[in-house]
Amino acid sequence: MAQNKKKVVIIGAGFGGLQVIKSLANNKNFEVIVIDKKNHHLFQPLLYQVATAVLSPADIAIPTRSITTKYKNVKILFGEVTNINFKNKEVTFQNNTEAYDYLIIATGAKTSYFGNPQWQEKTLGLKNLKDALAIRRQILLSFEQAELIGDYETSKSLMHYVIIGGGPTGVELAGSIAELSHNIIRKDFRNIDSGMTKVTLIEAGPKLLNAFSESSSSFTKKKLESRGVEVLTNSPVLDITDSGVVLKDRTIESKTIIWAAGVEGSDLAKKTPINKDKANRIIVDEFCRSIDHKDVFVIGDAANFSNGLEKPLPGVSPVAMQQGRYVAKLIKSIEKNHKVLPFQYFDKGNMATIGRTDAVAEFGAIRLKGIVGWFGWLFVHLVYQVGFKNKMSTLISWVWSYLTFRAGSRLIQEEVNDLSIGS
Repeated sequence: MAQNKKKVVIIGAGFGGLQVIKSLANNKNFEVIVIDKKNHHLFQPLLYQVATAVLSPADIAIPTRSITTKYKNVKILFGEVTNINFKNKEVTFQNNTEAYDYLIIATGAKTSYFGNPQWQEKTLGLKNLKDALAIRRQILLSFEQAELIGDYETSKSLMHYVIIGGGPTGVELAGSIAELSHNIIRKDFRNIDSGMTKVTLIEAGPKLLNAFSESSSSFTKKKLESRGVEVLTNSPVLDITDSGVVLKDRTIESKTIIWAAGVEGSDLAKKTPINKDKANRIIVDEFCRSIDHKDVFVIGDAANFSNGLEKPLPGVSPVAMQQGRYVAKLIKSIEKNHKVLPFQYFDKGNMATIGRTDAVAEFGAIRLKGIVGWFGWLFVHLVYQVGFKNKMSTLISWVWSYLTFRAGSRLIQEEVNDLSIGS
């Protein structure tokens, strides 16, 4: 690399990091170094479909190197950043160091338990492929163990799935698990009726999908209940034990508890000496820069962008993607001594799927519900998918599941040696 090239180090190749990579690709003025502890770019919005056996991991993930093959100025390094030395302008990973002229932190977020870390051992989160496969394994094993027991009353807690958190992830999981158990696999067992499965969705606040309108929230609740999901709002969790979830008025027994209630900044952000909010998101200025270091940019879920806003921008993929493109443009402008206006987020709306043929989508004053919302949701997700193969395989999987009520990814990877749930 020529000495006059500026080195841009990107930590993380998620939605935000990938946009920076594409925007700086083959630019002769920059050397781009991408450091990621995963070797793939993950389409997180569809993780719940891997968790409920509709899609396979390869349908929603693509190797980062294959995306960047034609970008001659981009180098991918597989490793986890453990330290950032802002004074010397270098990052440490896998016992290596990499210097930078510009640093972009795009590490995403991790599951937050709101000051109750002990609950992590009792629940399953959903932030990556490993989490999704763990949920899939536990759901499938619970049915297999119930089939071995053969008695519903004895195995009732095995066939009771509890999701904590009424945001899009919780809603999508609840609807998908209900569909899997009540429809897709109902004829597959002989000793149990999977249609007797119970799914409970717990939300601490007064409504589901807090970022949506009251109309969309009410529609979502009604549609989930029509699918057999028990929806509990105004129900903060007091404790989670080995036997189940403790609420103010009762304890819900379950062997499968999925936590979809909140997120916080990554472990790297948490331990890095830099200004953060209570959720360990790094506080940035109107240019997506750390307020402490002007050559350090933070985008996506890792950032707290509150400039001129009542509350920080949400942790959704459009925010990360727009910030990624903006930061790349800003860096190029800085090198040319051009001025750039502060970052402004263009809100493209919200959407969440409830189940087969049902979704809600909001674009400004436009409200889409039911099958129209579902097709809108389907279109947007396919457009944002990375790679032609992923789009085609995902579409084929969805069409197959839609037409036949089948889920083709019901694989338990381990051989039978211990069917205890949670092992």
